Amino acid sequence: MMKLNPLTLRKIKRFKEIKRGYLSFLILSCLLLLSLVAEVFINSKALVVKYEGNLYFPVISDVRKGTTFGLSYLKETDYRELQQVFEQQNSDNFVVLPLVPWNPYEQDFSGGYPPTAPSFEDEHYLGTDTIGRDILARLVYGFRIAMGFALMTMVSSYAIGVAVGCAMGFWGGKFDLIAQRLIEVWSMVPFLYVIMILVSITRPTFSLFVAINVLFGWMGITWYMRTMTYKESAREYVMAARALGASTFRILFKHILPNTMVMIVTLAPFTIAANITALTALDYLGLGLMPPTPSWGDLLQQGKSNLDSPWIASSVVAAIVMVLVMVTFIGEGIREAFDPKKYTRYI
Repeated sequence: MMKLNPLTLRKIKRFKEIKRGYLSFLILSCLLLLSLVAEVFINSKALVVKYEGNLYFPVISDVRKGTTFGLSYLKETDYRELQQVFEQQNSDNFVVLPLVPWNPYEQDFSGGYPPTAPSFEDEHYLGTDTIGRDILARLVYGFRIAMGFALMTMVSSYAIGVAVGCAMGFWGGKFDLIAQRLIEVWSMVPFLYVIMILVSITRPTFSLFVAINVLFGWMGITWYMRTMTYKESAREYVMAARALGASTFRILFKHILPNTMVMIVTLAPFTIAANITALTALDYLGLGLMPPTPSWGDLLQQGKSNLDSPWIASSVVAAIVMVLVMVTFIGEGIREAFDPKKYTRYI
């Protein structure tokens, strides 16, 4: 088992003492974990069906046709209807539905012409959007997509940026000069125009957007790592390691990189917030993921176009603000915990 050094343990303890940052970390972590198993809580498929003494688990099994449970159609079973049928029969058969018995792609026109207001009777707790889909379901599944995009983009961008920045700061000279010019040229390429061109000639996918954001997102951390590595490589402990015959790999990964991790850890939460905002903005502009993918940006666009249905805009704005505020609090807490001089104090 990996044993953390006393300094790291002290930083973790200080982070826990910053209540709003630590609490935000716990809440956001729980929300992310719950979103990974959202099908258990938000789904049109039943969790458990008991029929004629047999138990079925539709949420984790193959599609069950209506005839499987004594209904008169061959398409996939409508488990909300099946629950009503079993209740009317007053038998031992039963259906256990998720807390929100709707999936993010399913349309419901039973409550009238959409969008419909929040209703506990129809189990649309935040209402429906302009084509009858459940807003709560699309918010939760959209959160999972946004967080997955933000984390994957951040990890990939930081892997490239840290590697290039460390190399520039450690070797310097002509390599550093050439790399700087190449980065400056690449940073002048307009990100939005590249997105527009690629979206017009190919089908937008999750992987495509991650790749594009990585191509343009690795440069920011590169400059920080170049500066930190350049400073650390001139310190006495690095000179001592060289004098003892340590390899370049050992100097970089055992000495310099651990002492520059503070920059990576401090910037990571703010990078996550920026990535979530970027994906939401692209979806809002119609340059993001293809419909009917659950998207916060799509809901934001619907809310702007349907101000007479305030539950659409208020739901997605509240979700975006809540997540971004928590991520910001986490970033502030990490910055304070890793600040050896403790210039600031958060209550």
